[in-house]
Amino acid sequence: MIADDKSLDIMFRDARTHSFWQDKPVDDVVLVRAYDLARMAPTSANTCPMRIVFVRSPTAKEKLKPCLDAGNVDKTMKAPVTAIIGHDMEFYKNLPRLFPHAPDSRSWFEGKEEVIKTTAFRNGSLQGAYFMLAARAMGLDCGPMSGFNNAKVDAAFFAGTAVKSNFLCNLGYGEASKLFPRSPRLEFAEVCRIA
Repeated sequence: MIADDKSLDIMFRDARTHSFWQDKPVDDVVLVRAYDLARMAPTSANTCPMRIVFVRSPTAKEKLKPCLDAGNVDKTMKAPVTAIIGHDMEFYKNLPRLFPHAPDSRSWFEGKEEVIKTTAFRNGSLQGAYFMLAARAMGLDCGPMSGFNNAKVDAAFFAGTAVKSNFLCNLGYGEASKLFPRSPRLEFAEVCRIA
């Protein structure tokens, strides 16, 4: 089955990175539904390392503010929600439950720092992208970004855990009238080859 054009428009063709937001709250149910969709997408060995903190309260926003580069402060403070997309460096501890048909899967990672780091970052990034598509499918607009201090975010939101921040994604209902024209994209022939 192929997704219909409306669905493809929502998730890809008409979807844009938003920096300006309507004053409209995002309901918890929408965030839960977006996560529940995203969690179904694949990761290697079902590692599922993504962890998310949804920053919404004024207190949490003030905690996030000093972690942001100057150019990202205003749009982030005005976004209804900012998702801190992170990855758990101890994801492998869940493998007995998440990958039960390979009882020794935890041993593939334990004590192997580079393998842990690469797997957590790669699969957490994949899950973050899946989450953005799921958020769009739930009617939200997204404003993904770098432009923040990872160490400060980790200290403020992930202290005492093995979770490391990857990227931020503002969520809400964007002001379409304030979007820049869409930037060009590279064509298939420029970046792809079939071997």
